Amino acid sequence: MSKQRPYATLLAKGEDRKQRILDATQRLVVRHGWRGITLAQIAREAGVSPAGLLHHFASKEQLLHAALDARDAYDETHFQAGGDIVEQMSLLEARFREVPEQIGTYAVLLMENLDAQAPLHERLRVKQHSNVDQVAGEIRRGQSEGRYRTDIDPTAKAVEVMAFLHGVEAMWLLDPAISLPDVFLEYTATLIQRLAVPPAGS
Repeated sequence: MSKQRPYATLLAKGEDRKQRILDATQRLVVRHGWRGITLAQIAREAGVSPAGLLHHFASKEQLLHAALDARDAYDETHFQAGGDIVEQMSLLEARFREVPEQIGTYAVLLMENLDAQAPLHERLRVKQHSNVDQVAGEIRRGQSEGRYRTDIDPTAKAVEVMAFLHGVEAMWLLDPAISLPDVFLEYTATLIQRLAVPPAGS
């Protein structure tokens, strides 16, 4: 077998270093918040030099956007756009097991960027609107297909669903011993009951 070409080896090392920096960023954001960390701290946590970090990320803001990109990429891979809302809910629990640092990073960044002048505020606001619109669209589709009752406001229900998810994330970060399977099972059962078309004559 021929040896791997030098540039391919360098590329692989660069990607590994970049991932280590992202992982370190997520860990530190969860512990200290984005305001409480510096690029120098992130570099130390990742085991790279400050120059090595700056080679991949020119600023802390760029690095935080990259951390959010990682969560978006996970969602695009694991959740089907336009899928049934109940089926999608059944998949969400796996995120806590597979990418816990992403959950913590997103929750912290969301709370730290509530102010309109915060660097990630607009991106997170747009993301929230997009999430609500997507869930509301799934509910409207279910209503048009006769699967969901029509006396429910899709947008209001979508906001409720997103509030549940963010609330569970915050509670789980405070106490990882929470039984997520039970919580998701109970909420999903309630959601199914609320959305279901009542039997004829009831």
